Amino acid sequence: MAKNVVVSPRTAADIEQRVDRVIRGLGSPEPPLDLDTVRELLRLDRRFYTADDTSAVGEVVSKIKVASKQVLQRPGLLLDAIRKLDLKALYIPDRKRILIDGSLPKLKHRWNEAHEIGHSLLPWHESVLHGDTTLTLSRACHDIVESEANYTAGRLLFLQDRFVEEARASTPSLRVVRDLGTSFGNTASTTLYRYVESCGDDVVMLAMITCHPHVSMRPYDFNPLDPCRYVIQSRAFDARFGHVSEIELFACMESYCEPRRGGPLGSDEVVLRDRNGAPHVFLFETFFNRYDAHTLAFLKGPRNAPIALGS
Repeated sequence: MAKNVVVSPRTAADIEQRVDRVIRGLGSPEPPLDLDTVRELLRLDRRFYTADDTSAVGEVVSKIKVASKQVLQRPGLLLDAIRKLDLKALYIPDRKRILIDGSLPKLKHRWNEAHEIGHSLLPWHESVLHGDTTLTLSRACHDIVESEANYTAGRLLFLQDRFVEEARASTPSLRVVRDLGTSFGNTASTTLYRYVESCGDDVVMLAMITCHPHVSMRPYDFNPLDPCRYVIQSRAFDARFGHVSEIELFACMESYCEPRRGGPLGSDEVVLRDRNGAPHVFLFETFFNRYDAHTLAFLKGPRNAPIALGS
């Protein structure tokens, strides 16, 4: 499933304390956050690697697990795992080193680096990264760990409540998301993700990141059984509408999107049923940036007429 794993309130509170120490240690900076200063404060090393220049991963690594494969005193195996698994970034606790794929577009470096900084800030992640098999056997555990690192990265890059206050001060829209992304120096995708997390304790909201939804514009390898790259649910949405599948959500978006090559693809009111079967009206809006379609949807209110979407 492409749906995000919602971080538990207890874990989120722990992460908040750790991020707060970093932000205060930097003197409560203005946006956009300078990750160079974060690495300096945390004494982290960052290296870039490419297929032609592998020196960054050429040192001996004492113990690490990459996607359930043990790497022990064999940096060559680590490099092979990076290539085979198409990893874009990696944190090596032994060296306090962040490895980033240098072939990635620079716009993506920022999030990948912050994600790995997130791993470094959470001490319970070190045992997973070091290959504790009691923790890494299940896919669910992996998803939780990655969601926690994502949450930490979001709280760092968006300066905790500074972003939350600005996000909640306006009516939800993709225009607001893009403007906030520019202000905080982050991509539209990461801003969309963080926007839903920030507003979502009280607001029933979700976002989707997909290919172009129109049937004439989809890539050749589009999989209708796995149509979304990401589905980001707010806590409030998950509690009341988390049973609605990503296939149903994609169909809702597909119903109104135009075959435009870029820009706004359309918006519409869509009805979803809650966990009790009651129908509710959502406002959906989609924008295509020529790479990904970004969709934001939020609850407008209940609807009395029964409609069988999301049942």
